[in-house]
Amino acid sequence: MFTLITGACGGLGGAFSELLAERGEALYLTGRSEERLAALRASLLARFPSVEIRTRACDLADEKDRKAFFAACDEEGIRFCRLVYVAGVDTQMAFEKYGEEKLVMQTRVNLEGAVSFLRGVLARCPLDGTSELLVIGSLSAATPMPYFALYSATKKGLEYFTAGIRTEYKGRAKITCVLPGGIPTREDIKESIRMHGFWGKISAKSPRDVARASLKAVKKNKRKKIVGFWNKVIAFATNVAPMSVKLRFIARRWKREEKNYY
Repeated sequence: MFTLITGACGGLGGAFSELLAERGEALYLTGRSEERLAALRASLLARFPSVEIRTRACDLADEKDRKAFFAACDEEGIRFCRLVYVAGVDTQMAFEKYGEEKLVMQTRVNLEGAVSFLRGVLARCPLDGTSELLVIGSLSAATPMPYFALYSATKKGLEYFTAGIRTEYKGRAKITCVLPGGIPTREDIKESIRMHGFWGKISAKSPRDVARASLKAVKKNKRKKIVGFWNKVIAFATNVAPMSVKLRFIARRWKREEKNYY
């Protein structure tokens, strides 16, 4: 059986792929680009030649493409033991600047695609309590975020959804939502972490650290996992602060930059 990793070609997806390949686990990797997936597969096989690695591109914002992805899995007789849903769109800007395409893409990839893949894997994995379903949320889900409003809302939706279905699948599957802070992968994210100064520095964790903590959390069947001591402190402070205070604080800091990546 395979571990299915979405967003496998990104920094965090690559860290998950590497850690699991080190363990000798069979991998099924997906992302938007067949070329990048092929390059990742070749790189992993050069280091771990005995690991079985399959790839297939999928546009997670496209319902037909998601359906075709699982149809292909069925044709190949693929079964899964784990899902690692890493893919996400982190567009950051004032809501009035959004076009319909960006709005739809971010919502579908961050929430709809995750729900769809959870459903697809749950239909193709053993429901005997051993299967692991891991989704990467965000510490941004701890509060509404001006200038990052859609992202934080989709990640909160993902956290709530996974918490809800855990009860439905209790004793049949392990389901965990991970809430990391900043992860220095792309250059624009590294710059964003630098711009946030002290808070950005203490919140950031490497892709490998996040991947390792995430796999440990789902193995223990945690409902959610906040990665890093200081991120737990930030989450606690966010929960107790008055809404008006934290919204003003977030707005002042987050309106300084825009991210229109993906």
